[in-house]
Amino acid sequence: MKPQDILSGKASLWIFGYGSLVWKPDFRYKRSSVGHIQGYKRRFWHGDNFHRGDDKSPGRVVTLIEDDDESTWGVAFEVTGSQAEESLKYLDVRETVCGGYITRMVDFFPDGEDQSPVQALVYIATSDNPLYLGPASPEEIGGQIAACRGKTGHNLEYLLRLAEFMRSSCPHVEDHHLFSIEAAALTVVSYLLVAQ
Repeated sequence: MKPQDILSGKASLWIFGYGSLVWKPDFRYKRSSVGHIQGYKRRFWHGDNFHRGDDKSPGRVVTLIEDDDESTWGVAFEVTGSQAEESLKYLDVRETVCGGYITRMVDFFPDGEDQSPVQALVYIATSDNPLYLGPASPEEIGGQIAACRGKTGHNLEYLLRLAEFMRSSCPHVEDHHLFSIEAAALTVVSYLLVAQ
């Protein structure tokens, strides 16, 4: 399914971000809302040889893994009119061409009571992607993140900004995977600083 096909006949589109989009959407939008999707868990199982790493040392970024018992928190952005076309063109390059992600439609549940779910577009990197790295221990992932840098910046920045978003915008959610990798990466950085 091409993202542009989703727009036909719709006045607006919601786009759900769960990685760098939560702090850096880089496209115009009408409004945003913190909330979650169900049936997926966020994992640092995808490689990045452009934004946060290179071909020799790919960084690690998040993707979604299907899991009926899990939910993933993030931000959904509503885009309307020309915003929708512009954002999809931009994200096609950022997430699909450079990142290897595909798109799906999911139910997004805004945070707060009396909020109805909305359909949202989400970008997911699947296991058949050549950049897919799969599971590893928090220590291995944290070490890799602490060492990698790409055209957009250091992989550690990506991890720390995501962790900060969760603490400030979703303080009631405990993301064990994210926070264990953050702790492991910071341990590596602390060790390197002491070793200097």
